[in-house]
Amino acid sequence: MQTFELYNPTKILFGEHQIEKLPELLPANAKILVVYGGGSIFKNGIHTRVTEAIKDFQYLEFSGVEPNPTYETLSKAVALVKSEHITFILAVGGGSVIDGVKFISAAATFDGDAKEILRKKILFKTGSSNPVPFGAVLTLPATGSEMNSGGVVSIAETQEKLTFGGSALFPVFSICEPSVIKSLPKRQIQNGVVDAFNHVLEQYLTYNHDAILQDRTAEGILQTLIEIGPDVVEQPDNYKLASNFMWSCTFALNGQLNKGVPTDWATHMIGHELTALYGIDHARTLAIVGPNLYRSLFESKKGKLAQYGRRVWNITDGNADEIASKAIDKTVAFYHQMGMQTKLSEYTEDYANTADIIAQRFVERNWLGLGERKLVTPDLVKEIIANSI
Repeated sequence: MQTFELYNPTKILFGEHQIEKLPELLPANAKILVVYGGGSIFKNGIHTRVTEAIKDFQYLEFSGVEPNPTYETLSKAVALVKSEHITFILAVGGGSVIDGVKFISAAATFDGDAKEILRKKILFKTGSSNPVPFGAVLTLPATGSEMNSGGVVSIAETQEKLTFGGSALFPVFSICEPSVIKSLPKRQIQNGVVDAFNHVLEQYLTYNHDAILQDRTAEGILQTLIEIGPDVVEQPDNYKLASNFMWSCTFALNGQLNKGVPTDWATHMIGHELTALYGIDHARTLAIVGPNLYRSLFESKKGKLAQYGRRVWNITDGNADEIASKAIDKTVAFYHQMGMQTKLSEYTEDYANTADIIAQRFVERNWLGLGERKLVTPDLVKEIIANSI
């Protein structure tokens, strides 16, 4: 097992009637900025519950954070935090809103051009950074942003989708009420299942190693999502399904699975470009890219793919190569079952130059070798995208 450090200070309040505990969680005399996206929190009653809970605090509201939060929109909130001397930010939403709040938190005290946070991947480290503290009320399980310190923000002007983070950007607390999913559209629940599934795969489908517990934990989350995924889409008011779905999404990316093991993340880096260029839902870009990345890197990944096939999909017939190949096919079939289309051409007709555009962006950013073995070169990116059309 590789050497690692684990730090996660986020307090999780999981279960029913947790929003009402907000007054106990917020700093005394805090001046709060409540940040959310569109109007869904008004329709499902979350806005009323949150504002009722914080009625004795001084607070302002900022709405309009996009499903892929943009630097341009978030910059307006940063200005508000500065001008109104906000001391605490409360994200009410899914991963996009929470990621947006992480950026607002960091940028509000950042000395310099806030775009550099994204373009230079500046790390905000505990002790050396002073972001505005923030908490979250989760309304859409998917990204695990409620219990990690990373985020993804787009720059609309240049059609870029970039990551950032650091140990100083963990939420102080996150409230996770599984029943909130009953008001979500099916598409968002489908996305959440597939997003979490891919978060696990990025930390699991690498190469064989000796971190037994991490593998078994990853396989348990994958099996849970396979078991409940189709049903939770149809029965979002089933608390057993909803709670296991929400906790799987949180645990998939709360920083524990990647400790002591190699990780990949190339599927995400390529997928982010498809979202930036075409506005395709993040989870759906992963369903497009992932299987073809595994095929292009078959020789490098086949040992772990075969393990995945045996342990997660219960494939027993055939040799290691055959089981590994069948495991990829099973993954694609699961994405289809979850309502995903798995070809770029099913989302856009404007794909002719996609491979060249993305490969060139990787060159410009000096991303010349991604993945656990640094094998995902710009030329391989072209191959993966060509096979994904």
